[in-house]
Parts: sequence; C-alpha cells; structure tokens
Amino acid sequence: MKTKRKLYIIYEDKEILVVNKPSGILTISTPKEKEKTLFKEVSTYVKKSNPKAKIFIIHRLDRDTSGIVMFAKNQTVKYNYQNNWDKLVIKRGYVAVVNGILENKKGTIKSYLKETKTLLVYSSNDKQNGKLAITNYKVIKENKKYSMVEIDIKTGRKNQIRVHMSDINHPILGDKKYGVKKDGVNRLMLHANFLCLINPKTNKKMEFKSNIPKNFNLLFEEKR
Repeated sequence: MKTKRKLYIIYEDKEILVVNKPSGILTISTPKEKEKTLFKEVSTYVKKSNPKAKIFIIHRLDRDTSGIVMFAKNQTVKYNYQNNWDKLVIKRGYVAVVNGILENKKGTIKSYLKETKTLLVYSSNDKQNGKLAITNYKVIKENKKYSMVEIDIKTGRKNQIRVHMSDINHPILGDKKYGVKKDGVNRLMLHANFLCLINPKTNKKMEFKSNIPKNFNLLFEEKR
C-alpha cells in the first residue's frame, strides 16, 4: 500500500503558506486531473484546523519542476500579490542539472517565447511574435557529462528555463519535451530553490529557500 506523502511546509502565517512542491505533481487541477494536485494537498492541510478554510494559488510551477510555491489564505491576499507580482518579486532562483559542459560559465539568454497549438513553447527573435523572456545562468558545478547551474529568471514565462537551456544546446536532464527523450534520469532536474519578494502589506522583504534535491548532487559524486 502506498503511503501518503507528507506536505513539506517552508513557511506559514495568517495570510500565506509557502510549500516545497515535489516533482511530478500538478500545482493546480486541469480538465484531465482534478485530485492529485498540490492545491488539493494544501487545501486538505488547512481544513484540518478549520473545515471552512480556503486556499488560493499565488503562482505556480510546471508539473515536473519541484520547489517553492506560495499560496494565500484569502482572496484579498492572493490579489495583492498577483496584481503586483512583477514589482514585488526581487528574485526567483532555480537550480538545474543540464547536459554537457557549458563553454560560457555564466550568461544571459533572451528571446521572445511563443506557444504552438500543440502547447510546445519555442523562441523567436521577433518581439511582435512572442513574450519577452530573460534568463540568467551561472555554472556552480560540473563533471565530464553534466553541469549544475544557478538560474535567475527576470520574466516568468511558461517553460522559459527549459526552452532557453535547450536553445543553447544544454537541455535540462529529464526534459522529455525540450531535451533528450531518454537520458537515464527519472525526473526533470529543475528545482525552484529561492524566492525573495516584498510583502505588499508590510513592505518588508521576505526570503524563502529550499534545499537542492539530493539526487541532483548525486550526479556529481565520484564513483568509488
């Protein structure tokens, strides 16, 4: 019998709840999947202390990306963050393991992203033909096969990091959509590990961190 996964709470107060999302689970429901979502897990958690409690998503991550996700405990808080998200967010940091050795150990990738009818996102140089996406990256670890990179996104477009790393021919490990179909790993090696933003009510800076998953570092340990 499969045991129920424990919700990993990073931070909680009267207005927000910040959790660590596992890879492989949707943030919110889709027409095809209503129950197995992070939203459902968080909702179940808050209802334990108050059956009438509600939860509202502030931002989301792709199904296969793990890491920091924020929820609001009422609709006013949700809109206070969402309506000013770009101004409030100071930094959204990620860690990824990508294929190969990067010649440039740090850099900026900029393009205009557009989505096809089949939901595939691609880069364009035509600003009239997509939404601006800016990704900064820096190599923090490497071996003969892979590189671990820190990523700081200046825009939050759908599949942005995955498309941009693929654009420079260093797709993220485990990315079956924009990378290699089979590369020996069983998850997308992309993790949202840092979020820094301003609380719209108090005007104070908040920082949330999530540890790099162990299986990321395992790829860089020397075989004994």
